[in-house]
Amino acid sequence: MSSSIRGSVVPAAWRPLAAFAFILAGLAARTVVPSGTYDRDLWYAGLALTGTGVVWGTARGAMRGQFASDVVATLAIIAAALLGHPVVGLVIVLMQTGGEALERYAEGRASDAVRALEAAAPRTAHRVRGHVIDDVRAEDVAIGDVLLVRPGELVPCDAVVVDGTSHVDASMLTGEAVPISATRDTRLMSGSANLDGPLTVRALATAQESQYARIVALVRSAQASKAPLQRVADRYAVWFTPITLLVCGVAYVASGDWLRVLAVLAVATPCPLILATPVAVIGGINRAARRQIIMRHGTALERVGTATVAVFDKTGTITIGQPRVREVITAPGHVATDVLRLAGAVERSSGHLLARTLVEAAEVSVGALPHAQGVVEVPGRGVSGTVDGHCVVVGARSFVLERSRNGEAALAGFEPPEAELRAYVAVDGAVVATVEYADAPRPGLAAVFRDLTTLGVRRMMMLSGDHAETARAVAVAAGIAEVQGDLLPEDKLAVVRGLVASGASVLMVGDGTNDAPALSAATVGVALAGHGGGITAEAADVVILIDDLSRVPEAMRISRRTMYIARQCIGVGLGLSAAAMLVAAFGALQPTAGALLQEGIDLAVILNALRASR
Repeated sequence: MSSSIRGSVVPAAWRPLAAFAFILAGLAARTVVPSGTYDRDLWYAGLALTGTGVVWGTARGAMRGQFASDVVATLAIIAAALLGHPVVGLVIVLMQTGGEALERYAEGRASDAVRALEAAAPRTAHRVRGHVIDDVRAEDVAIGDVLLVRPGELVPCDAVVVDGTSHVDASMLTGEAVPISATRDTRLMSGSANLDGPLTVRALATAQESQYARIVALVRSAQASKAPLQRVADRYAVWFTPITLLVCGVAYVASGDWLRVLAVLAVATPCPLILATPVAVIGGINRAARRQIIMRHGTALERVGTATVAVFDKTGTITIGQPRVREVITAPGHVATDVLRLAGAVERSSGHLLARTLVEAAEVSVGALPHAQGVVEVPGRGVSGTVDGHCVVVGARSFVLERSRNGEAALAGFEPPEAELRAYVAVDGAVVATVEYADAPRPGLAAVFRDLTTLGVRRMMMLSGDHAETARAVAVAAGIAEVQGDLLPEDKLAVVRGLVASGASVLMVGDGTNDAPALSAATVGVALAGHGGGITAEAADVVILIDDLSRVPEAMRISRRTMYIARQCIGVGLGLSAAAMLVAAFGALQPTAGALLQEGIDLAVILNALRASR
């Protein structure tokens, strides 16, 4: 029976237009043949085709114990059909299904996070057997297989380097912007990108059991376990529906007139609930979009304004996301600007991330750089060349020491032990400087945190895959008291899940693939897509299209104003409906007039809801 009912109705997306068309067709038939019954036949046919789906949907929800805002509308449709007022039923169908259509539009498309993440997974591997290299599928790699990873390729599975030297970008997995140096015995995670030279690695796990596959599974489980938010309309319907039924009962007991009951149901159909909220939400979504803040669905718009705990990723979120030259420490007798000038000249021929950073710092400090001759780059280690007659070497510690005559003794006075990332510079065979790099906090963080506190965020945390000491130093500089470092994606997910389980409304802000599981599990996930987006944007509820953290509190402000307007519309609309219910209960309002009065109330609240877009 259920399949036949579902198959006989107009598809949900077309019901508002169909209901409106049948109303017009019936009015046209009445005009052409005033004494005929064609109008009622058309209206009954239209009510059967468009209203059956509404009634069936409400019945299915009731069988699951879900009594939402459409219960009164369904009762009004049934009463209109039984009491011979099909046009009243069609007007109610038009209002009900029109509101549902608006709500579907506001919700937007479903997240494709898992599919996007799986599509970006490493697909092929180059298996080495003796002198033969075979291309195989990543899922066919077995533990112990020896693989070749060429520059520009992804590591297909968790592995350890057995030969070669390169730099590997693991930022999409760890969040750390600085590439790691990969030499013999360095462990690599699947999904890391090889930047410089070819690497020969031995598989430590299959692709299905490697880090990248674990992130896919984490995103999938986090999204599946995220509790749905009860619609604003349904929360108000919990008390409005029983009141409506009580008024209907009193009206019938007092008069014995079923038309009074239909009139009460017609004016009580909670269209301020059905229509006002979606219109306000669409307005808020459009307003946010004009500020380059994409609310992926209406629930995101409602959730983001309720946050009480804000959790931030470090690299690319709290920090700029790119290493910068923090300091040039020189040996006695040398000047930092002169060292930058020479080092920048040879580094200009290198495509390495740190080389580009050093060149930028040199150009800011000394302006135009001289031309370097005879430049030779050893991938993953360093670069050398001749500048103004001087032999200049820049790169890793071992690379520079091999090409200098004064060795490690020359470093004793200007090699601070606490620096985590540095390059070494030798000029004419003597080590003359170290270049210290660091990822700096974003400017304007204090204002962002102040705004979040004003908007009700009581607690702020920073979670990072970077080393704990580095993360702690960045947190102190940024003004965040709570910080955790050395976290894998599953660790971040566990922290966020713990906060949500404690009852907090958690706002998670991140920009890397390693943040995707935590973004999915948070009350609302916010992705900074200024660095590219990808899976992070797909896993998030809110996507900020520009690299501007101040848009996070702005998103909260838009959310709060939008929901204030939606609740205002609901309160005023339900108040007017309640007054009309009393008039209908005393017999002063006929069903058709009641349905039209309800349309007038709807128009008023819709016009008010449109303020959310301004």
